[in-house]
Amino acid sequence: MIRANRIIALFIRHIYLYKRSLPRLMEIFYWPFLDLLLWGFITIYLTKYKENLPNFVAFFMGALILWDILFRSQQGITISFLEDLWERNILNIFVSPLHPAEYLLSLMLVSIVKLLSAASIMALLAWFLYSFNIFLIGVSLIPFILNLVFMGWSIGVLTTALILRFGQEAEVLAWGVAFLFQPVSAVFYPVSVLPPFLRDIAAYIPASYVFEGMREVISTGVIPLHKLLISFGLNAVYIASAFIFFQWNLRSVRKKGLLVKET
Repeated sequence: MIRANRIIALFIRHIYLYKRSLPRLMEIFYWPFLDLLLWGFITIYLTKYKENLPNFVAFFMGALILWDILFRSQQGITISFLEDLWERNILNIFVSPLHPAEYLLSLMLVSIVKLLSAASIMALLAWFLYSFNIFLIGVSLIPFILNLVFMGWSIGVLTTALILRFGQEAEVLAWGVAFLFQPVSAVFYPVSVLPPFLRDIAAYIPASYVFEGMREVISTGVIPLHKLLISFGLNAVYIASAFIFFQWNLRSVRKKGLLVKET
């Protein structure tokens, strides 16, 4: 027989999990806030510049494909790490002579394979369904893609370090952290649409220079080298910092004995 007290007991048990868990609270408030922010700025962009968007489809389809490249490169690292976590293989990996950097580099290679597969499918579907050829952007597409991959890797390593430190309750970050950067990455609209304090943040986001550069190439055919150089410089700093942060977290987890709990 179904008992109300048992239903309520399990309900309370799940609610208590949210009391002291920031990742779980993010799951509730993060996505509505992100959707409102992102689509709000897109609406402002379309309202202000709708008369001056001759390459509307190219702007949005190109942005969608390039954003997916960033997201897939991040997912290639975090999901591969989670698979090791779910298979209870983390302890075996990190008690071996394997260096943390070697482990991360192997995950990056996995992400490249996944990225190439997903990007090929998206480019093919964009051409078949919408007659949009992403390769019309030309050879300038290559440095743009590289910058997005590097940023995705930085986010992936950062997320992996956080999951390693905080355990399974932080697994939700694997799907949400990349989108934290989307509103200030100028994916679907220029940085000029953002309020001043978000423009200051966007100046430190490598992807914002990539998407601004993509629109500039589509509009003028000129490659904005200065934007690419800034993006590469920021990515170099962030990916090095992410590696250091991961190794610091790994040492901390080992010292506290948390690595055993993950298995």
